[in-house]
Amino acid sequence: MPKKTPATTTAAARPQVVKIPRDRHSVSRRDISENALKVLYRLNKSGFEAYLVGGCVRDLLLGLTPKDFDVATNAKPEEIRQLFKNCRLIGRRFRLAHIVFGRDVIEVATFRGHHPDEAEEQQSRAQTSDDGQLLRDNIYGTIEEDAQRRDFTVNALYYSVADFAIYDFVGGMQDLEAGRLRLIGDPESRYREDPVRMLRAVRFATKLGLRIDDSCRHLIPKLAPLLDNIPAARLFEEFLKLFLHKKAVANFETLNDLGLMAPLLPVLKTPLKDPNSLEYRMAVQAFSDTDARLQEDKSVNPGYLFAALLWYPMVSRAEEIMQEASLPELDAYQIAAADIVQVQARSISLPKRFSLPMRDIWLLQLRLQQTSPRRAMRLLTHPKFRAGYDFLLLRGRVENDKQLKALGEFWTKFQAENPDVAPMPSSPNKARRSSRSGRPRRRRSPKAKND
Repeated sequence: MPKKTPATTTAAARPQVVKIPRDRHSVSRRDISENALKVLYRLNKSGFEAYLVGGCVRDLLLGLTPKDFDVATNAKPEEIRQLFKNCRLIGRRFRLAHIVFGRDVIEVATFRGHHPDEAEEQQSRAQTSDDGQLLRDNIYGTIEEDAQRRDFTVNALYYSVADFAIYDFVGGMQDLEAGRLRLIGDPESRYREDPVRMLRAVRFATKLGLRIDDSCRHLIPKLAPLLDNIPAARLFEEFLKLFLHKKAVANFETLNDLGLMAPLLPVLKTPLKDPNSLEYRMAVQAFSDTDARLQEDKSVNPGYLFAALLWYPMVSRAEEIMQEASLPELDAYQIAAADIVQVQARSISLPKRFSLPMRDIWLLQLRLQQTSPRRAMRLLTHPKFRAGYDFLLLRGRVENDKQLKALGEFWTKFQAENPDVAPMPSSPNKARRSSRSGRPRRRRSPKAKND
């Protein structure tokens, strides 16, 4: 049986803890995941401290339904793995344990500690960049140290199944009641440790209806360029959290005011400063439509959203190419699309499952101009016709252009007149089938293969 990990911080050094007993808070076990409770009880029975922590406690206090239930403990990852056969250890920057119950995964983290003063020990267990960004952080500590290491005070509340109390080491409950979002510790140092915290500040503020504390807010425009150091794949995930959870317009306006949209979408850095620009109006309309679809429980494809945000930079680039190389419009669009995707990938990487549909939507804007009956009928069967058509209507609303609106009306009427024509489903074997539909492929003889 694993032994309880000893505490490393003296009582004199411990911050003042506020204990909120069960009769003074609204968190109930009825609202907690059954699997999370199993993890908490087993850790407790094995002699370890274990608490629900982070967003789940915060959301339960606000009357929201948590998306995930995270656990913090003084058990080391290897000790957790000994207790749970359904455990897998992950993480390089900080070691975590995932307890897997089918599709439900309970994340268990060992209490994090403060970095040691000894340079040699810090180099071996923790690592930061020249800008202060935390690269590796396998430093373990006590619950008090763990609370100090978390980002925002409202995310540092601990719920115990041992006494059903909430433990607050950093004033998180007070900030939650005041509607205030505040970083723990020195704001500039915390932003430099992980610049994504600037994006998280905006997301939490809009999601929870909190006000970003002035001590945290005024530094963001100055430190926004630090996001250039964040891996593009991670920023893609943050982009989805910001703009695909019914708060897209609010997040966009706040991010833009704080100078955080420029690192995310560098090709729109200048246009987004002008609310009257087509780029700005397109962004607001696209985000507004996204929120509306999600409110109606409809799906949103990130490729469509990026198609809207990057449309005007792509058109400008295509016009430059046509002037420089005298290429046909379709060829210029294809080259410009590749250029814009390449530039965008330096900040936010776009998986091909989204970037390819985005290009289809762009190229369909040219094909939708062809309204002869034969071509129109063929275009109705295009797998991305509906997305291209919706995008055409979106452009008409943003640009308030009579020709675009008339073109949209044509396609609306044409679809109504041909209700039985359905788009062809996308298939990875499409190219192979089309090659067989033409002239039969001639087989090479064995002799030819050896030539």
